[in-house]
Amino acid sequence: MTTPARPGDHDSETPCCDHTSVGVLISSPAGLLVFERATPPAGIAPVAGHVDQHGSPEQAAHAETAEEVGLAVTHLHLLLTMWRPNRCRRPAVDRVGHNWWIYQAQASGPIRPSAREVRAPRWIHPDKLQQHAQRTAAYATGRLSEREFTETPGLAPVWVRFLHDLQLVTMPADTLSLIDTVI
Repeated sequence: MTTPARPGDHDSETPCCDHTSVGVLISSPAGLLVFERATPPAGIAPVAGHVDQHGSPEQAAHAETAEEVGLAVTHLHLLLTMWRPNRCRRPAVDRVGHNWWIYQAQASGPIRPSAREVRAPRWIHPDKLQQHAQRTAAYATGRLSEREFTETPGLAPVWVRFLHDLQLVTMPADTLSLIDTVI
């Protein structure tokens, strides 16, 4: 489990967490666009990032999509907003967590993944998404070590509840609660 940063633990180049994030679900007939995060925390996830310097959540969704996978968003639809007590690699001075805006997006252009943030971008079908959620559940319940999960990740833990609430994966309530302990 990644330890949250403490005040004074970061260099002046790293901005503090602004506690606001967006997630962007981009679908095609081939499935949902996901990738392995190249930066902590470990996991397979759709496009996501902080709102901070981007202005509004909508602007952040456009910018993060372009930054992470090189696609241009042509349409956004807000699916849900939710506070999640998830850690991030940025230092937090007061609390841990983010207010999330999750969007469904239509996008155009070729996928051009960011070498700094993205590994192995791919389109996956719902059954594979469910398998990745099960791997995250195995990690949360102690059947996988942090090292095993980092080497071969499942869904980024923060994403399991979002995708469950959006009916893209199914997870029992007690397992969702355990996954919440590792976000």
